[in-house]
Amino acid sequence: MKPVFHPALVNDVFGDPAVYVDFLFEKRALLFDLGDLRNLATRKILRVRDVFVSHAHMDHFFGFDWLLRLCLGREIRIRLFGPAGFLGQVEAKLAGYTWNLVENYDTDFTLDATEVLSETEARSARFRCRAEFRRENEHEWTISDGVLLDEENHTVRFGLLDHKIPCLAFALQEKLHVNIWKNRLDDLDLEPGPWLQSFKRSVLDGLPGDTPITARRRGRGEIAFRLDYLAGTIAHISTGQKIAYVTDAVYHDANAERIVQLAKGADEFFIEAVFGEELVERAAQKYHLTARQAGSLAQRAGVKFPVPFHFSPIYHDREYELREEFERAFRKRPPSTVSTG
Repeated sequence: MKPVFHPALVNDVFGDPAVYVDFLFEKRALLFDLGDLRNLATRKILRVRDVFVSHAHMDHFFGFDWLLRLCLGREIRIRLFGPAGFLGQVEAKLAGYTWNLVENYDTDFTLDATEVLSETEARSARFRCRAEFRRENEHEWTISDGVLLDEENHTVRFGLLDHKIPCLAFALQEKLHVNIWKNRLDDLDLEPGPWLQSFKRSVLDGLPGDTPITARRRGRGEIAFRLDYLAGTIAHISTGQKIAYVTDAVYHDANAERIVQLAKGADEFFIEAVFGEELVERAAQKYHLTARQAGSLAQRAGVKFPVPFHFSPIYHDREYELREEFERAFRKRPPSTVSTG
């Protein structure tokens, strides 16, 4: 199965948190967190259409200004998502600049921002360049099943974690992956073409098995098949790709359960591993995970490829220690616990 999502850390494991996810078949990308983005090429940043911010500590939100700088003056709309208080934080960032000439712009760069108020409630507002980024169209809406974004081919869900403040974790899920077997097309003497996209769309939409699908035979015009026949003959249909992202969360039972449920079965799992187990008490005091705790959570979630990151700079010459501790826990052992009062 050819991956649709291509995620990568923007910085090294000691740098500001940010994961860039490129979409293979679309001219778009998304970001988990807005740490320092200056390592990203401008052309990549200009593909971003959705940004999911865990919380507004500086190392997770510093890149907002760089994103704004590059997108200003372009006809781009970006959706931003963050925890409670996020609308005010976006508004304050924008209010730090003077916008007296933007009414002359031909384009109207727009930010649609959403703050998660609870597991079931959110509030959204719009900030438009040509309106001097004043807050507009504010409204509240209901979150269903943890879904912040529901697109044609994918969803983004969140988990609400404890970092002594509300902190969001995220999971990007491809709805289904439909792979066409070329040899099966040859067996039926069918030629590729636009009809295959219509067929895939019918599968993804869950249409009834007796839905007619019009295909094209090589040199012999059109022919109709039942959807369920084609689905069982020319396609391999599998659960779609999943990317999970967790950073800045203390280890306790509630957080652990939410992380495991959100990341369950992820193909790639980006998770912070800030301290070594010898500093487990310090990790608890700072509301972060140790490498051992992070590795155990990845193991419990059954992820395929975990990516530990957000290492404390005190390990700058001992990075291997955190990686080895994480790997041992991912393969086997449960984490230690520390009471946080």
